[in-house]
Amino acid sequence: MGLLSEFELWMFLAGLGIFLFGMHMMEESIRVLSGGAFKSLIRKYAGTRPRAISSGMISTAVLQSSSAVSLMVLAFVGAGIMNLVQAISVMMGAKIGTTATAWIVAVFGFEFNIDSFTLPLIGIGGLGIIVLAKSLRYVNISKLLVAFGFLFMGLDYMKTSVDQVSELIDPAMFSGYGIIVFAIAGMVMTAIMQSSSATIAIVLTMLFSGVIDFEAGAAMVVGANVGTTVTVLLGSIGGVQIKKQAAFSQLVFTVTTAAVTLLILPLLAWVVLTGFGFDQNVVLGLALFHTIFNVLGVVLFYRFIPALAVKAEQWIPEKETRLSVYIHKTDPAVAEAGMEAFRKEVGYQLMYTLTFIDSLFKPEKRSPGVGYSDLEKYHAKLFSYYTQIHLEGLGEEDSVRLDQMLRASRNIMNTAKNINDAIFAVTMLKKESDEFNKAAFFSIKSRVFTVIDKGLILHKIIDGEDIDVDVDLVLTELAAVIDRSDKEFINRCGDEIRRPKSQSAEITSLLMLNRSVTQSCRMILFSLEALLNTPAREGNLKSEMIEIEH
Repeated sequence: MGLLSEFELWMFLAGLGIFLFGMHMMEESIRVLSGGAFKSLIRKYAGTRPRAISSGMISTAVLQSSSAVSLMVLAFVGAGIMNLVQAISVMMGAKIGTTATAWIVAVFGFEFNIDSFTLPLIGIGGLGIIVLAKSLRYVNISKLLVAFGFLFMGLDYMKTSVDQVSELIDPAMFSGYGIIVFAIAGMVMTAIMQSSSATIAIVLTMLFSGVIDFEAGAAMVVGANVGTTVTVLLGSIGGVQIKKQAAFSQLVFTVTTAAVTLLILPLLAWVVLTGFGFDQNVVLGLALFHTIFNVLGVVLFYRFIPALAVKAEQWIPEKETRLSVYIHKTDPAVAEAGMEAFRKEVGYQLMYTLTFIDSLFKPEKRSPGVGYSDLEKYHAKLFSYYTQIHLEGLGEEDSVRLDQMLRASRNIMNTAKNINDAIFAVTMLKKESDEFNKAAFFSIKSRVFTVIDKGLILHKIIDGEDIDVDVDLVLTELAAVIDRSDKEFINRCGDEIRRPKSQSAEITSLLMLNRSVTQSCRMILFSLEALLNTPAREGNLKSEMIEIEH
């Protein structure tokens, strides 16, 4: 009881709670202030492995959350925006980026008088939240100040509570446990709190107070690194296979790096304490150790990232998805049957694509189903079947008809690609604070959903269902909606750019986005006309399709 009386448990828990609250507030305010900047950074600048690692590192260092960045990556890879090699590279970079927190805490939390800046930060930030309430930007800047204040206030509470008990604890009493026990403790703490930053803050506090020695603290930090993968693994549950592959790859990378680090821990401790001279400042030494072993892990794995991606695909294989309804059971050698099977199969390609596009606009209701990679494979099978029919030597009229259906299939696939590529930019419009961008989002969404609704109805006719629908009327109305929405969107952009404070670059981006969506809608219309065999209307779109094809 004497030890517990010295250790003020409630002060420690209050400190931990304030620290975690500060971390949460800081992440949220940075996320709002940055808008989609870091999502764009991760998405656009991940073309090569070095760039992907750098984007993950920078994003995590600023957002102060490797878990948030990793979950973004899972979302991108699940949507087919990012491949597995890029995803693994970004998440490896995130591991290096997360070490920035340890440096911030080690430098400001232990090298300076905390009271001298925590109270001013909280005071100025708190007043700013109230006084500047009308400005979302300044409110979040104020929240960021309060968050930093809470971060270090919580750290100070934890440090004070541990300082009192450190006088009664001999670090030698932990020597018999071994570094594995400390690593497991760090992993469990992080998995429970869902924050490696909180674990590292506690470890730095214990190290500063002399409760544990450097190697024990280093082992706990290694364990905390592994604990962060729990969030990523949970985020991959129920997702498509490639998300599970990405999460599993990060687990392999993190656990392997941890194992290698623990094996050479005495050497790394010597390098930090003696080689770099941090034996008199073990807190900063631990921050350096955190950076060194994460960089070491990336260096060791860098050459093997493609091989790791291949192994992940082998260990967690994609589920075989048979989308075809007709062509797998129709012999293309019988040309008449093959052509009809091909026409109806392209109709199913259209149906799957429209359903896929619908799911992109409704991520909260999305369930594992047909993904973009499935549509690519499906299109490849359709093209293969098309070539087999052609090998049988069709007449000129049938050959022209078959080519029209292939063009419809290509347009459907191009639509899936266009919308898949554009969906991030489209959904970001909804999150903007101004009404112009929000209106742009709903204009695009309304247009796309009209195409989806009409397309799914007409697919039933393509598949042979006898429903009471005036096909020509539906196609005419659909063409009118597409054209009218396009003109209205362009006119609104014209009105907006004439405003004094308008941003011409943003308007240009919106016009390009609108062009891509409009072309996609017209490609679906063209495909419907080809599959429904309405050549009179098909000719009206010939000039448009020449532009789209190129």
